[in-house]
Amino acid sequence: MSKKILAFTLMLCAPFLTFAQGLESALFLTGTLWESIEGVLDAIFNAVFFEVNFPVIGRRPFVLIWLVIGALFFTIYNGFVNFWGFKHALDVVRGKYDDPSDPGEVSHFQALATALSGTVGVGNIAGVALAISLGGAGATFWIILVGLFGMSSKFVECTLGLKYRKELPDGSVSGGPMYYLSEGLAKRGAGVGMLGKALAVLFAIACIGGSFGGGNMVQINQATSQLVTVTGGTESFFYGNEWMFGAAMAVLVGIVILGGIKSIANVTDKIVPFMVGIYLLGAIIVIGYHFTDIPWAFGEIIRGAFSKHAAFGGFVGVLMIGVQRAAFSNEAGIGSASIAHAAAKTDEPISEGVVALLEPFIDTVVVCTMTALVIIITQNAPEASVALANDAEKIALTSRSFASVIPWFPPVLAMAVILFALSTMIAWSYYGLKAWTYLFGESKTSENIYKLIFCIMVVVGSAVSSSSVFNFGDAMIFAMCFPNVLGLYFLAPEVKADLKDYFARVKSGEIKKYS
Repeated sequence: MSKKILAFTLMLCAPFLTFAQGLESALFLTGTLWESIEGVLDAIFNAVFFEVNFPVIGRRPFVLIWLVIGALFFTIYNGFVNFWGFKHALDVVRGKYDDPSDPGEVSHFQALATALSGTVGVGNIAGVALAISLGGAGATFWIILVGLFGMSSKFVECTLGLKYRKELPDGSVSGGPMYYLSEGLAKRGAGVGMLGKALAVLFAIACIGGSFGGGNMVQINQATSQLVTVTGGTESFFYGNEWMFGAAMAVLVGIVILGGIKSIANVTDKIVPFMVGIYLLGAIIVIGYHFTDIPWAFGEIIRGAFSKHAAFGGFVGVLMIGVQRAAFSNEAGIGSASIAHAAAKTDEPISEGVVALLEPFIDTVVVCTMTALVIIITQNAPEASVALANDAEKIALTSRSFASVIPWFPPVLAMAVILFALSTMIAWSYYGLKAWTYLFGESKTSENIYKLIFCIMVVVGSAVSSSSVFNFGDAMIFAMCFPNVLGLYFLAPEVKADLKDYFARVKSGEIKKYS
């Protein structure tokens, strides 16, 4: 990274570094004013996660049903592409179909790593612990099932993200739901076109809010909490000085995001494979140590999945808590990942769509399932009636499970949480930036204003603990699914037609391998 970029980042951060220590009292302890703001934030949260009384399953947040029905529909409608397209997805991400002359900014693997960095994180550690505490071992079955169906939602939205991307004069690209909602639906008549533009604006607004909240403040807050815990708790130097860690992270984030998607991809394609690899290696060691209990663990999962308690309590634990906290969720149906995949170097939208279906498999089917197995096989799962109070408690449960076999693993887990939080923040900064420039224009001034606000929010997020702020961030992220999934239903037929055409050309050899 050049000295100029570093200096510019420090200049951006300088205005708030001096005053950061007083941000909590200045912004979040202002009595009546803040109470009014909290009321608005809570109202937004309740509006997104409003409950509907469904037959059999009872009262459930509509956003969860909206996402699950969408995933089921796209799986069936596209002939279970999440299964038969898997091998081809591996070939594409390994570069076997890469053409160096194709337009775009990053490789298939870098696009996948960037999108994964926005989902793999605290949720894979804390969310699974909570799901098991609510639904027992059987919740693991529902984790796997939801992950498999979510692959199809990712396929559809990321195919469209690349198909309708906008190529800019400098060679960079902008893509995502904002573009396929406005331009894709415009082809279906004036009335649907107007709906598409409205959906695109709603999505962009929610994406910006989500990038500041769930994609930024929630992440840095949990990373700070882990740093304080692992360095001594109340005796830690950072206890009461959390803003200092936030300021340091703001500088790191600023340095990365100033370089755009190429810089972000160059970081995420190293952090994500390394940390996921370390985490899975630890899980394999723990499971291997208890290898004689593996049949028992899977027996518990299968038995629990179809018991009355786990089928409903576990299902809700996986969906309601996982989605609400953006914890174990792979964001399938949210639309965020399509923004990263739109930058891939290819002129075949379907090829990027099949690459994207690997995300829920890695994030949910692999990482979340391994976390669940570690908790179950070490017999650290709490009673099903016990709800873990906060993310720190959930992470502590997972940490104890690893430590029962690997005593030195808790500090490694804490570092993983911090690095996952960093990678999530830089990925979401890109998502928010593209939504911002969609609304306010593709100018350097517009981009720098967004990046400055994002860096400031890193410091603020490290110093505050208002549940209303975090609820707002989560609500904004999941509000994105309403316009996104609605638009996907309109555009599903063209994706299906493109899918059939693409694989016909692969089979005939018209789309050839380059390596």
